[in-house]
Amino acid sequence: MKRNGGSGFAILLIACGALILVGRLGLGNIAGFIIAAAMVALGFYSVKNGSKFIGWVILIIGGLVLMSKLSWIIGLVLAIALIGYGVSLLKRNRPMI
Repeated sequence: MKRNGGSGFAILLIACGALILVGRLGLGNIAGFIIAAAMVALGFYSVKNGSKFIGWVILIIGGLVLMSKLSWIIGLVLAIALIGYGVSLLKRNRPMI
């Protein structure tokens, strides 16, 4: 499929309209994840195609935004890991009777 110069702008308009619609329907959290993931993908695509500086900037910003959106999962995994490690330390240091 051959794209001309105007199709990129059309895709941008469609994406913006879809994000506005998703926000109006009350699915704003999903839109935040989509934007962050799209920034990561766009940054990776830019780095791969030669625009290294801008690509890395977009990739890092998108990654940070995505990490902030997923911070509750990261905190949950960290809490479970700390509990598991503490239990394993208690089992290992328990005196055998």
